Amino acid sequence: MNTRIISLAMGVMLGSHVSAQLDFERILNASNEPHNWLTYNGSYASQRHSKLNQITPDNVDRLELKWMLQNQVFGAWQSNPIIVDGIMYLTERPNDVMALDAVTGRVFWMYHHKPASNFKVCCGANNRGVAVLDDKVFMGTLDGRLIAVDRINGKPLWNVEVGDVNLAYSVTMAPLAVKDKIIVGVGGGEFGIRGYVVAYDADTGEEAWKFYTIPGPGEPGHDSWEGDDWEHGGAPVWITGSFDPELNLMYWGVGNPGPDWNAGQRPGDNLYSDSVIALDPDTGELKWHFQFTPNDGYDYDAVQVPVLVDRDWQGKPAKLMLWANRNGYFYVLDRVTGEFLLGKPFVKVNWSSGLDENGRPIPTPQPEGKPTWPGNQGGTNWYPPSYSPRTDLFYFSAWENYATIYQSIEQEYTPGKAFLGGGFTVQAPVHGAPTIGIGRTSPINNWTNEVGHASLMAMDPDTGQVVWKYEQFDVSDSGMLTTASDLLFTGGREGYFHALDARTGELLWKVNLGGQIVMAPVTYRVGGVQYVTVISGNAMATFALRD
Repeated sequence: MNTRIISLAMGVMLGSHVSAQLDFERILNASNEPHNWLTYNGSYASQRHSKLNQITPDNVDRLELKWMLQNQVFGAWQSNPIIVDGIMYLTERPNDVMALDAVTGRVFWMYHHKPASNFKVCCGANNRGVAVLDDKVFMGTLDGRLIAVDRINGKPLWNVEVGDVNLAYSVTMAPLAVKDKIIVGVGGGEFGIRGYVVAYDADTGEEAWKFYTIPGPGEPGHDSWEGDDWEHGGAPVWITGSFDPELNLMYWGVGNPGPDWNAGQRPGDNLYSDSVIALDPDTGELKWHFQFTPNDGYDYDAVQVPVLVDRDWQGKPAKLMLWANRNGYFYVLDRVTGEFLLGKPFVKVNWSSGLDENGRPIPTPQPEGKPTWPGNQGGTNWYPPSYSPRTDLFYFSAWENYATIYQSIEQEYTPGKAFLGGGFTVQAPVHGAPTIGIGRTSPINNWTNEVGHASLMAMDPDTGQVVWKYEQFDVSDSGMLTTASDLLFTGGREGYFHALDARTGELLWKVNLGGQIVMAPVTYRVGGVQYVTVISGNAMATFALRD
């Protein structure tokens, strides 16, 4: 490990800006502080909806760029800023943490962690952000560690191993702070890990509990694996979960089983891969699970954000979970019990002919050499959606008419090596669509990914029907942000940053920032001014209304 602190401004100067500790109580009541952005998705409910309303449909065309920050490392910058009392905390690739002035972009300090040289990740050296709790900032690392640094000066406080880097364990997600614990999941599903969610004491870094997303011998669900397949069955957790304080339950999406593309090599449902799991944050005990794609052979990770909504369901108050899944179906679940309430396809689906009364898919595997819809990247993916309680609509990015042709290959597990069980080619959904090479090849997989048609969808949770769509030629990896003035902010891979009318989908404003937008925007207020921040390519851009 190699770490250093770069003091670009005196820590004491930052200290003069910090008004109060960000304790658990403040995060719990984040809705009372709309001027801040206190968690990865804005609040524990993960709705990515802000009560700020200074920027409106009538004045959004007056937005102007206020400042930009350039990333120091090339690659898709997927970090999500946390804003606390005018201070922004975020990560840069591969594992730097910084604190800066949210009004000017001035950097106060930067903490640099150089991951071990043998780290391995399947899909880029990505880091999606930090958690902040009390006087500490927390970051997971590509070499499978969790680090706490001082919120005022960036000095390291503790550094613990989450997973063995030699076995390709990594942490790419932003941690979740709940009560006195910091919770993370592990990546490495393409390398034959056994996934888990793990909690640490925020003050000391001592492990509090660990929940394996693949049950071992004698545990419920172990019989969903055959033989020793469970030992290297994947099921990673690489997107930040949600938390319901009334139920005292956390919700985490679990990724694909391994090997990815040879379901026949691992017979059974392969729990808890491709599932949402509800865990007790105090003990890590599993309370319920719902599996979206049993025995997944298409890499349909269920690592989408669990969006928690309290609203009526069939005339009665309910605690719901809304979920647009990578497998092409939109789901509504009862988050108290995990009961399936609704499931509807939102893109073309042919791997399944539908869902039964319990939400279990009815499989229709395609003949060898024939395309499967949706394709390997899914009908949607990890990018965060939004729910607006004002419009009662659920917003997310979708990849339409996108298919993949799979090829399965029997493969033995080798520690630290890719464990994929085959490969795939992608059928271009739109004639003449551009092709982007991810830049990885191996004897068992072609990582080339063709890019096609995307839509921003506004979904009615009652029916699973799309109310309106905003179509784009290119695909979109951008997440969503809605506000109390009924604006929706999002982006696209072609570099446009959009503001839409959240009720109608009408485009109200856009600007080309020149780089792929691979994260969701955030909004905050300092000194009476509302700002909107988005990362495009290697730069973060912050906007506000013209004076």
